[in-house]
Amino acid sequence: MACIRVQTRDIDVGAELAAVSAGRTDIGGVASFVGLVRGTAAGRPILSMTLEHYPGMTERAMTGIADAATRRFQLQACTLIHRVGELHPGETIVLVLAAAPHRQAALDGCAFLIDWLKTSAPFWKKEAFLDGTSAWVDARETDDLAASKWSSIEIA
Repeated sequence: MACIRVQTRDIDVGAELAAVSAGRTDIGGVASFVGLVRGTAAGRPILSMTLEHYPGMTERAMTGIADAATRRFQLQACTLIHRVGELHPGETIVLVLAAAPHRQAALDGCAFLIDWLKTSAPFWKKEAFLDGTSAWVDARETDDLAASKWSSIEIA
């Protein structure tokens, strides 16, 4: 069971955490990742970050990632919520939850989910700086390297 959402509104992390395991006795652990908008990039103060996506395509990519994680780590449930629109430093940008019968599967599933979400889902980020300039965020080699450790897993 996967919960996949792209939204503009804030993410209620507590409510989502409660929902992923509500009424379930087959879950022994839930691992989480909460991503926040940083206040600086390359040493420059950020005013805001604007995220864009391709509706339909983005949700399909996220569903494929969730399905692959569920198969690989025998997850009982997972949640992928990513925000779009204008966000400010300190705001929640992404939530990943992985629920499994055992701790290690939940932890590995969560790591897989965020690594692939960062590199495979079609989101575009533009940072606006306090000095009035802005720049699109390029893909990071470190994100590709993190996802490469899971390269034996096929994403649909």
